[in-house]
Amino acid sequence: MSLEQHHKNAAQALKVAIITVSDTRDLDSDKSGQLIVTGLKGASHGVVDRTVVRDEATLIAADLRRHLGDEAVDAVILNGGTGIASRDGTVEVVKSFLDTELPGFGEIFRQLSYEEIGPAAMLSRAVAGVACGKAVFSLPGSTKAVRLAMEKLILPELGHIVGELKK
Repeated sequence: MSLEQHHKNAAQALKVAIITVSDTRDLDSDKSGQLIVTGLKGASHGVVDRTVVRDEATLIAADLRRHLGDEAVDAVILNGGTGIASRDGTVEVVKSFLDTELPGFGEIFRQLSYEEIGPAAMLSRAVAGVACGKAVFSLPGSTKAVRLAMEKLILPELGHIVGELKK
């Protein structure tokens, strides 16, 4: 399949939920979440919901479960809580929901991050996969990392991924 066919068969105008995991941010101060909104809207996708939850496994899981159970949601993008600090628990929660992990997402994200920030890229545990028939992406909380993931990985492939899931 050519790249042109690949994008031609991609799902359009997707509905995405955004979850920011942070103990310090709210919707007004969440620059990374806003960057995700801007990127999605610029690609003609819609934002179904945007929340900020504390870095507590039960809160992250409850919000993720709510979105995965919502028929109006095609994909969920989380940001924050993917590092190695003791409070960073997003990855463990997300992985517990995944039916299929997309290891290439984390591998490519870390490679692209390495090109920008060097060996500190190994501290990111960004992950993506499929849960309940929906695409799920878990990104670091920094705006640079979010911009990189959105521009280089998520926005170029989101329609194709969702299209494959809806077959």
